[in-house]
Amino acid sequence: MLTALVDYDSGNLHSAEKAFQRMAAETGAGTVTVTSDPEVVAKADRIVLPGDGAFPACRRALYDRSDLHQAIDEAVTVKGRPFLGICIGMQMLATRGLEHEPTPGFGWIGGEVTRITPADRALKVPHMGWNDLVIDRAHPVLDGIATGDHAYFVHSYHMQVADSADLLAHVDYAGPVTAIVGRGTVIGTQFHPEKSQATGLRLIANFLAWAP
Repeated sequence: MLTALVDYDSGNLHSAEKAFQRMAAETGAGTVTVTSDPEVVAKADRIVLPGDGAFPACRRALYDRSDLHQAIDEAVTVKGRPFLGICIGMQMLATRGLEHEPTPGFGWIGGEVTRITPADRALKVPHMGWNDLVIDRAHPVLDGIATGDHAYFVHSYHMQVADSADLLAHVDYAGPVTAIVGRGTVIGTQFHPEKSQATGLRLIANFLAWAP
C-alpha cells in the first residue's frame, strides 16, 4: 500500500512525514512517500494533503500545479481513495474560504471557512496550543479517541459545515471550533495530528488502516 503525502510548497512536511512513516511501520501499512509527482499521487492508495499559512495562498499553490490537483481530484472523487486533509488541507475541503478574500475550495464538504470569534475577548486569535476534543460523531478514523483527548492547534480560521452530519469533532474556545470533518472517503483535521502526540498518532494509524 502506498500513502502519498502531497508536497506543494505549502508547509513543512518533515514532522508529518516522520509521524506517518512511523505509524505505517508499526502497523504494517506499507510505504509513505512525500511527493509532488501527479503520477505517484494517481497511483497512491491513500492521499494526505497538509497545508500551513493562508487559505488563498495554499489554494493557489495547489491549483498552479494543475496536473497535481487533477490527480488528487480524480483519485478521491472518481476512484474513492481515502483522503486526509490537515489544517489548511482540511479547510480546502469546504465550498469556499473567507480569509482575506472569498476563495473557492474543493467543495467536497459543504461549508465556509470563517474567522474564529471567541465569545471571551480575552482569548487570543490565533487559537494556538492544546485543546480537548469533543467527539460529535463516531467514525473509524476516531477509533480509540475519546472526548477529552488532546490535540494541537495553530489557526485563526475554521470550517463551518453546512450539514452537521459532516462534523465529527469540535473543541471549545469560548464557543465551538471545528476540529474534525468527514464525508464518504474524505476526512479533515484542523489540528496537526503529527504534533498531537498519542491522539494524533492513533488517528494516523486509524487512517492508514481505514477501508471505507
